[in-house]
Amino acid sequence: TSAAEWLATASVEQMAEVIRDYGEERFAVQVAKAIDARRQERGPVATTRELAELVARAVKTREPGQDPATRTFQALRIFINAELEELQQALSASLKVLRPGGRLVVISFHSLEDRITKQFMAQHSKEVFDRRAPFAAPKPMALRDVRRVMPGDVEVAANPRARSAVMRVAERTDAPVEVRA
Repeated sequence: TSAAEWLATASVEQMAEVIRDYGEERFAVQVAKAIDARRQERGPVATTRELAELVARAVKTREPGQDPATRTFQALRIFINAELEELQQALSASLKVLRPGGRLVVISFHSLEDRITKQFMAQHSKEVFDRRAPFAAPKPMALRDVRRVMPGDVEVAANPRARSAVMRVAERTDAPVEVRA
């Protein structure tokens, strides 16, 4: 399904939920209603430019230097491509292929990706105690959290798209792999 196909058939509630949850857009309901009104008047949105202009009219304020439609396009891309699910699968698979001492490096460009990465690394960087067997030895951690790196002012000046990037690095331990959900 393409974004255009989905936008042509989704309800206002579905659009608002996707735009709010995946784009973290405060004006998700207004954007969804604007898209729906456009569909009622002239049929589905035909071009990305048309969608961007529609969103720009619906969004009241925006951070300087950011196009008002950025969050909506991000939301649609993440939803249609199932990007967060793909990230989750890739992270889980990484534990199976990394050798001890190997490094897992993830660069995320928005908070949803970063939150998933951070939680995954934290979850696999702790010893796990079995509550049902309190005297058993804890299961060792599979990852050792190494660090988080963000771009500096010089890098952002040279590459403005790097402004929202966060790089997280973890190192594989020699603990047996037990992928936790």
